[in-house]
Amino acid sequence: MVRSLRIGAAQLGPIERTETRTEVVERLTALLRQGSDAGCELVVFPELALTTFFPRWYLDDNPTELDAYYESAMPGPETQALFDEARSLGVGFYLGYAERTSQGNRYNTSVLVERDGSIVAKYRKVHLPGHEEHEPERLFQHLERRYFEEGPDGFDVSNAFGGLIGMALCNDRRWPETYRVMALKGVEVILIGYNTPMHYAPDPSQDALQSFHNQLVMQAGAYQNGTWVVGVAKGGVEEGVDSLAESMIIAPSGQIIAQATTAQDELVVADCDLDWCKHYKETLFDFERYRRPEMYDLIAEPKSGQ
Repeated sequence: MVRSLRIGAAQLGPIERTETRTEVVERLTALLRQGSDAGCELVVFPELALTTFFPRWYLDDNPTELDAYYESAMPGPETQALFDEARSLGVGFYLGYAERTSQGNRYNTSVLVERDGSIVAKYRKVHLPGHEEHEPERLFQHLERRYFEEGPDGFDVSNAFGGLIGMALCNDRRWPETYRVMALKGVEVILIGYNTPMHYAPDPSQDALQSFHNQLVMQAGAYQNGTWVVGVAKGGVEEGVDSLAESMIIAPSGQIIAQATTAQDELVVADCDLDWCKHYKETLFDFERYRRPEMYDLIAEPKSGQ
C-alpha cells in the first residue's frame, strides 16, 4: 500500500512592519483553507511567518517593538484561531515564529502541528546566520545572532502524518549535517521555512546566485539522504528588502516536483510518496552498508576554542 502524503507549500509574500498579528493569521488561515480545498493533509508555512523579518533592524533603542515580535505561548491569543481552523479542517501545519520562553530565552522556532490541532514537535534553529552587533554601513541588518540564541536541542524526527517528519529553518538548509543527522534517524520529509534576502552584504558577488544556491542545497540534501524536502519562503520586497521566493517541494530523487511562480501568498501542492525514499535509502544511500563513520571523525570534533 502506497503511503502518500499530500503537502502544500504555503509561501507568503511580504509582511509589512505595521501589519498586525491578527491580519497575518488571517492570511495563514486563508492558505490553510486553500490547502484543505486542494486535499492537503499538511501545509507548510515559512520561517518567522507571523511578523516582518525584524532582524533587519537594530532595535535596541525600541525594546517595546522588539518584544512585540516574540510569542510567549504557542498557541497564544492571536494564533489560537489558526489551530482551531486546522482542527476543524483536519489539516496539520508547520509554522515558524520567534519564541520567548518563560525563562527569557529567545529562539527562532518552528512547530509541527497534527491534523487534530495538537503540537507534535518543536524545533529551535541550530545554524544562526548574520551578526551580533549593529553595522550601520549595511543597507540593512541581519541581527539573528543578536536577537536569538542558538538552538540547544539539535535535529529530531517525529512520527506524524503517517511518516517520519523533521524540521529545519532557513540557514540550516545550507549545512549538509542538517539533513544527514535526520536521515540517520530515518527521516522521510524535511520541512524548511526560510527568509533569504537577495543581497548578501558580506559578499555581494553571491547575490546573483541566491536562486541557484537555494535549489542546490535542498536538492542535494534530498537526494543524498533519500528524503522529501519542502522549502517554503517568505519572499518579495518587504520593507524595501527584496527576498527570494521560489518555494518548492523536492523528491528523494532530488527533482523539483512543484515550485511557486510568484513572490506573493501562493500555495503549491504535491503528492509525496513516502515509500519513494526507500529507492535511495536501500540502494545508493544504504547507510548501514556504505557509510564509513570511522573516517569522519573530523566532522564531529569541537570547534577550535571549545
